Parts: sequence; structure tokens; C-alpha cells
Amino acid sequence: MEPVPVNEEGTAPGEQTIQTTLALEGGGADIAHARHLAAQFLARVQAEHGLPVSQRAVDLTQLVVSELVTNARKYAPGPVLMDLRITGDMVEVVVWDSDPALPVARAADAGRVGQHGLEIVMAVAQGFEAQREPVGKRITARLALLDDPGGAIAGRSPL
Repeated sequence: MEPVPVNEEGTAPGEQTIQTTLALEGGGADIAHARHLAAQFLARVQAEHGLPVSQRAVDLTQLVVSELVTNARKYAPGPVLMDLRITGDMVEVVVWDSDPALPVARAADAGRVGQHGLEIVMAVAQGFEAQREPVGKRITARLALLDDPGGAIAGRSPL
């Protein structure tokens, strides 16, 4: 399925939601395809809509996409849907998969090999939520499009 930009109704007056959706069927190139789409989407947001997007936002969005799509591919059977949307000064990365089990961030452990993806996502995102759906679950991470002008690194501390 090719990504399609969508402008949704129901946004605040004068505010537009810019969105693209991608269905991933389980091929070996899903993660790379999703990361590439994220970079293209943010470039289009800048070029076509004139919204400023920092290079850091592009890099972190690709990282979050990679981690969330990897987890969906690894732990859930069947297709994965990814939505990218701009709301205000944030990019939302939304990944749906068919497994209803909500992810749980593990306690920090420098000796643990692997399974740090959710910790990473929660550390770099300004917002994170996991919701059960009638079928499966939906994970949403929100990232700032711009760096903090005061120089602070955006994000939250991991659990």
C-alpha cells in the first residue's frame, strides 16, 4: 500500500492535520521502509506545508518508528499499520498491531542485552501511550518538531 496524505476534519479552527498511513505486511524490508517513509513525510511537511522540522526531530522520529515497528513485527502476528501525523508542533507516530498485550518497560539494566526499545522510545518522546483496541493494540509516541530554544533535550526520563 502506498502512503496517502490525509487532511482530517475536526481539528482546531485554522489548524490542519497532516497525515500518512502505511500498511506493513511482514516483509524483511518493513522496518527500513517505515524509517524511509518517516523521513520523506517530515521532508514533505517542511517543503509543502512550510512547517519547521529540526534534523534531531527527523532522526528521533526514524528511531521511534524503527523501535515500534520492530516490536510489532517481532511480537505480533499479522499486519502492522503505521500512521504519522502532525498535530500542532508535534509529530505523532502511531503503530497498530494485532497482539492485545500492552508493552511494559523493563527496569533499567545495563547488563541486559536487547529489549531496550520501549525504554528508548519513552526517553525521547514527549508523550507515550499504549491502548488496547477491539483487535490488538495501538502505541502512540509524540515528538517535538523543533528542538527546545533553551537547548534542553526534549523527551522524558525512562521509567
